[in-house]
Parts: sequence; structure tokens; C-alpha cells
Amino acid sequence: MKGYLGIDVGSVSTNLVFMDENGEIREAIYLRTRGQPIFALQEGLRQLAERLPANTIVRGVGTTGSGRYLAGIIAGADVVKNEITSHAVAASTLVPGVQTILEIGGQDSKIIILRNGVVTDFAMNTVCAAGTGSFLDQQAARLNIPIEEFGKLALKSTVPVRIAGRCAVFAESDMIHKQQMGYSLPDILAGLCEALVRNYLNNVGKGKEILPPVVFQGGVAANAGMRRAFEQALGLEVHVPPHYNVMGAVGAALLAREKMAGGGTSRFRGFGVAKTRFKAGGFECENCPNLCEVVEITREGEVIARWGDRCGRWSNSLGYQENAV
Repeated sequence: MKGYLGIDVGSVSTNLVFMDENGEIREAIYLRTRGQPIFALQEGLRQLAERLPANTIVRGVGTTGSGRYLAGIIAGADVVKNEITSHAVAASTLVPGVQTILEIGGQDSKIIILRNGVVTDFAMNTVCAAGTGSFLDQQAARLNIPIEEFGKLALKSTVPVRIAGRCAVFAESDMIHKQQMGYSLPDILAGLCEALVRNYLNNVGKGKEILPPVVFQGGVAANAGMRRAFEQALGLEVHVPPHYNVMGAVGAALLAREKMAGGGTSRFRGFGVAKTRFKAGGFECENCPNLCEVVEITREGEVIARWGDRCGRWSNSLGYQENAV
């Protein structure tokens, strides 16, 4: 079997998909990064190698996410793209004609506006964690309920309570206050979902023309309570596509297929990198007043990549270019 590998390394999750030459997703893996992106990526490659046939040929690799450059070096990427492009490509392919993408991940959220298949506007929120997956995980743990049951419980609400959602700290305090007043858990959870959707639309979605079809993706899209809250706030149907939680990786795989359409040999290092010893480090360059923080990646003790310097003193010495990993 031949196909393309998409990798999305984020702050909370590391996702991998293998897409065959016909564009079908054969395997999808979702792992928690847990602050160790190299280990998570290697574990993902190991699991993928076990699931795929032994004669599988990877014709191209794409990486995205906040750890895209790191993943590109480790795996040997043919194309490295930002999250906006990757998510837009994936949504446009799986939901033809999509005009609005609502994406909420583990640590950030974003909105992408498309018209005629082209990204015309976008916005991101990376400042506050209110409404992101990590915040919902934290609240589920505090309430002693599995995060998988969060949305189902919210749907049982009859009269959602109003909760302050502009700040994660205030939202948690308000939830505790409502609990002490005797409100039911489903009403509190539904109220929280509505508060977080208001926060999203008033910040990330402020000034944006939200037109259907609307796609909701990212890990939080699994929360049925959040989906219903978006539909009520927008007055529109909100679609949750297949592979909603690994859409960045799907987009990276599609971009790799496009990149390698003209032929050529992939830079993929092989699934064997799952057993290779990589180490990430860094240092502060003192050769000028900029004091750049240079990231350094080693493989079995040998430096294979550096980046982060403005002048290229260190990255150019290894022939590394961020846009052509």
C-alpha cells in the first residue's frame, strides 16, 4: 500500500494519519503530547507501523502544528505548513463548500473564513485558555466526571444557568458558586458551554461574517454540549466532520500529496526513527545584542538541525530552512 503521512504536533495532542493514494484515511492516531513532543511523535510512528501492512510505502510527509518544525526534522517532512492552511485544506476536502471553520484545540482556538475555497480571513486566541480543551479537561476532573461524558450530561439540561465565561478563573469560581446554590450538574455544564461559546464569538469571532456551511473541528468538537451551544448562538447547523480531532494531520497529508504529485523521492526517514535517540536542547547566542535563543536537535549525539537565530549563523551552517524542511 502506498500513501501519505500527515503529522500534527500540538501542545496537548500529537496526531498522525495515513492517507492512501485515493485520499481515504486508512489510519488515524490521537495521542497526548504531555510536554514530550519527540516521545509522542515516536510513539505515534511506532503504533502506525504496527497497524499498517509491512510493505507500506510512504510517498510523502507533511507536518503542522506548533511543533511542526521539530516534527519535520524528526520524521523527515516534505512539506511544513501552519495550522490555518492545514485545517482549511482538510475542511474544504471533507466538507466541500465550507465557508466557516470553528476550531478549538487543547490550548488555543481559531476561526477560519473561506470564500470559494480560499482563506480570506482568520483569527486566533492563544492568550487565555478559557473554552479550550485543557480548561474543559480541568473542569471535568474537578467535577469528577469523565471528559467523554461532559457533552452528554450538558444535553440533559433543561434550564442552563448563566456563567461568566470571559476568564477561566472567573468561570471556575462562578461554577463553584452555582453548585453551592444547588443548581443541577447538567444545567451548570450547559451554562458553561454557552458561556464559552459567547466568549469565543465575542473574541475570536468578533467582526467575522459567519456563513454556512459551518464546520466545528478540533478535540472540543467531541463535546456535544459545545456543538449545541454554537448552533443556538449562531442559529445555524454546525457540522462535525469525520476525523474532527485530527484535521490538522489530515490537512498535512493532503498537502504532502499535492507537494509530491510531480514525483520525486520523499524525505521520510522511515518508521525506524521511533527507535532512534533524539534530543532537543538549545543555547543563547551571544554574538550580537539580539541574544537569539537557538533550538538544537541532535540524533544519536549528532547535531542535525538548529533554528531560532535571526541572522542564520547557526541554522545556515546545517543547511536548514524553515520553509523547506
